Amino acid sequence: MSTRPTILVFDSGLGGLTVQREIAKARPGARYVYVADDAFFPYGQHSEQALIGRVVPLMGELIAAHRPDLVVIACNTASTIVLSHLRAAYTVPFVGTVPAIKPACAGSITKRVSVLGTSGTVKREYTQTLIREFGGGCIVTLVGSANLASLAEAALSSGRDMADADIFNEIAPCFVQDAAGARTDTVVLACTHYPLLLDELTRLAPWPVAWIDPAPAIARRVVDLIGAQQPGVMHNDSVLLYTSGKRHAWPETLAPFFGGRVAA
Repeated sequence: MSTRPTILVFDSGLGGLTVQREIAKARPGARYVYVADDAFFPYGQHSEQALIGRVVPLMGELIAAHRPDLVVIACNTASTIVLSHLRAAYTVPFVGTVPAIKPACAGSITKRVSVLGTSGTVKREYTQTLIREFGGGCIVTLVGSANLASLAEAALSSGRDMADADIFNEIAPCFVQDAAGARTDTVVLACTHYPLLLDELTRLAPWPVAWIDPAPAIARRVVDLIGAQQPGVMHNDSVLLYTSGKRHAWPETLAPFFGGRVAA
């Protein structure tokens, strides 16, 4: 593996920047290509076959154009549907994103855990399998949010705050208290867009909970595959691409996601 590897991070929009940020912290010497497939956003509104038909050939074009050493699919929906097809089609290593149910259930004290994801993610058999295998006796509440990813995307794209009521309506079903008083103490953020609103989620929560973000674990997996940072290797250039062809209005707001550098 090169000491200056190229890592391609792919998402339906800007949510994968929460994963990009953690990878850049762990591996600052890499060159990053971030691709937002905003022309097909949001992925949750498309069928599985439509997503496979969209993402698999698009990834082939991106691999040919940027020759990445590793690809991160920073999207729960794409990972649960398309990842196996990508691995079958291309030889480049792929790292996916799945709901962090195992650590959430292992760490829960009350054994009441909620999984907050897109409607597609929470309905998938993949998610049910994770609960069966790693639930550890927890009562798991699945909450499919119709609008939270779009709210997070709009907040970062526009730089404007979203209405508290709109955000609260999406997260309220996560907070469950039973007749004995036991209540949810852990919420899995099963969409990479959601950590973009973490400050708002924490502020609006009816009571404190642990919000489980998979990004740090993904970053550790990336380092496992490409190797640790080499001494003396400087930051490389980063590229931000939208499949719609648009450019971000305020690229400096994205600098923290790329290790402090503004993406081209």
